[in-house]
Amino acid sequence: MAVVIIGAGHAGGSAAAFLRQYGYEGEITLIGAEAYLPYQRPPLSKAWLKGEAEEEDLYLRPGSFYAEKNITVRFNTRVSTIDREAQQIELSDGARIGYNHLILATGSTARSFAAAYAEAPIYRLHTIEQAEALKSRLMPSEPIGLIGAGYVGLEVAAAARKLGCIVSIFEREERILARVASRAISDFFTRVHKDNGVNFHLGSTIEVVAPRDNGDVTVQLNTGEGFPFYLLLVGIGALPCDDLARACGLLCENGVQVDHEARTSDPNIFAIGDVTSRMVQPFYEGRYRLESVPNALEQAKQAAAAIAGSKPPAPEVPWFWSDQYDYKLQIAGLIPPVSNTVVRGDPDDGAFSVFHLDDDHRLRAAECVNRPADFMAAKQLIAKGVPLDPSVVADAAASLKPFLTAG
Repeated sequence: MAVVIIGAGHAGGSAAAFLRQYGYEGEITLIGAEAYLPYQRPPLSKAWLKGEAEEEDLYLRPGSFYAEKNITVRFNTRVSTIDREAQQIELSDGARIGYNHLILATGSTARSFAAAYAEAPIYRLHTIEQAEALKSRLMPSEPIGLIGAGYVGLEVAAAARKLGCIVSIFEREERILARVASRAISDFFTRVHKDNGVNFHLGSTIEVVAPRDNGDVTVQLNTGEGFPFYLLLVGIGALPCDDLARACGLLCENGVQVDHEARTSDPNIFAIGDVTSRMVQPFYEGRYRLESVPNALEQAKQAAAAIAGSKPPAPEVPWFWSDQYDYKLQIAGLIPPVSNTVVRGDPDDGAFSVFHLDDDHRLRAAECVNRPADFMAAKQLIAKGVPLDPSVVADAAASLKPFLTAG
């Protein structure tokens, strides 16, 4: 018996470890395109940029772990094709490896930037190499531009301001975090960043990005305004790396479609992490592509348990986090397009939560800034699905524990 894992990131590395934890005794081969052991990516936009983390701090496990657990790790290796009929993969050098079960953990890639540019140096942030290249150029008093006001862009902005850079952010939407957070959260972090000296250009359309003679970059808006920068980082979202899956005929739509076991339309092939389109039952209807470490770990457990014949893990409420300056944003659940929002606490105090209730007063999602107890309670309340009293929720001093023991 043999399991081959394509992708040696957080999801792939965790799947290999869980397979051994759940008692799988067959061969495990972990294939990664990078030159590194499986590592954490979230610190790249935070501690790494600020020089507060070393390479070893990023690794999920030391190299000795894989040797001790008899897990073969192949670095700097790319897979060119998947032969489902023969149950083999072919590497870029022509070598073929057979499998009984295959796990796709190929992750995501940065969304391409549509504005016209002529060989302008643009930075992205997804790998250690990209993070190191960016860190080496974050100099005090130098102007840097960030395109995209999502979590990565805002986290980089916070780190860059800590290092003394002059930071400007361009966002085509009228508010930051428009696609992933409530207006209350957007307003709060806009104020925080402005208080820390970040310049925002919201509702802006970039027409041209062009290099300057001195190596700098100019961003030109459709208004004719031009802004010179020492460096420019683009962070406008990510797309699933599902090319291999599509090429071999697996069912894909906004990622590789998987079931509650992380199994694809081929029963011998699983997919986990950012590359997947998954269901989040019993908490939400429909399919979602969740880009988060908790999602990668949950699906790694699902796939490993199914392959090892172990007890399936319990379903988990999705959750996310972001660190910016001295504020930790923790999000429990998936924010619905329309909800009854209740603000718990005062944003002016720097610690508050936004609870999203449905028409039956059940909690669907919660965004918590520096209120970890709210976050922990919210995860349980979403799972429990009990009606809440909005007046109690709105009282920051009121305990939510009675709702957890109700029913």
